[in-house]
Amino acid sequence: MSNVSIQAKLAQIPDRILDLAMSALRQANTHAVYLDRGNEHWGLMSVLNAAHAGELFIKARIANAHPLLVFTKVDASAVPTNPAEIDTLLTSGKTHNFEKLPDILKSTTGVSIANTALFERLRKARNSIQHFCPPENEIDPGKLALEFIYLVIDPLIRSEFNLFAIEFHEDPNVGYDYVVAGLLRQQIRFSVPDDFEVPEIELDEEIENADEDYKAWFRGELHRIGKSNLVTF
Repeated sequence: MSNVSIQAKLAQIPDRILDLAMSALRQANTHAVYLDRGNEHWGLMSVLNAAHAGELFIKARIANAHPLLVFTKVDASAVPTNPAEIDTLLTSGKTHNFEKLPDILKSTTGVSIANTALFERLRKARNSIQHFCPPENEIDPGKLALEFIYLVIDPLIRSEFNLFAIEFHEDPNVGYDYVVAGLLRQQIRFSVPDDFEVPEIELDEEIENADEDYKAWFRGELHRIGKSNLVTF
């Protein structure tokens, strides 16, 4: 196999990571917002999904700088010389631990995550849940997941991949309407796409209990995209 083919295979790494990150984000949004009888565990799952999505999006951005930078103990300047080496790396290579990713992201790309304190809260909650000890006396896990998605992941993927977190969910029947409803009720800010439409919900009703600062932010976002008519408050 030619060196060009080897380079092409390496170049696939960021896209592979990004595709999986988007799938994890779909699950995180869905598990954080849709809570009914029989799926009470979804709140805890949303924390795991959100952490997984955040880990993969950060690694995708690092891999965009160089595909080998996501692996520990691998010299990014030493490109593998044959496809077998790449396959071994992909199946057996060790990547950076979750807690170190903000520092790795900063050192390799110059990009900083938006909220390191929230990143740490989510990381600790995820570790607790993974060890079968759901955190006690904490905020609702679904809300924690949403805060992490929209205050950490959303700014990152908006600036680095031109993606909007609200667009990733697993409801086949509607758009992101109920994701937005959940965010408005929790007063969590999010990136608003220019083609923003939520025909399944009444925005005025969803945001009526929010404070004036949050309402002013949302009005400003709708004005920015030329859709002030979507609300009356």
